[in-house]
Amino acid sequence: MKIDNASNKLITNDVGSVQFPCPACLKANIVRSKNSRQIVAAYTCPNCGFVGPN
Repeated sequence: MKIDNASNKLITNDVGSVQFPCPACLKANIVRSKNSRQIVAAYTCPNCGFVGPN
């Protein structure tokens, strides 16, 4: 089960979604839907509080 870190919505069969380790702590997985990536929605790492994408 994947939940978008920016919108807290469940991602099911979402082409264009990505999952990657937090760029700051590398401990938590960040999940981004295609829509969140396109609108450059901010996400927060649940482990260290890092805010991205900028």
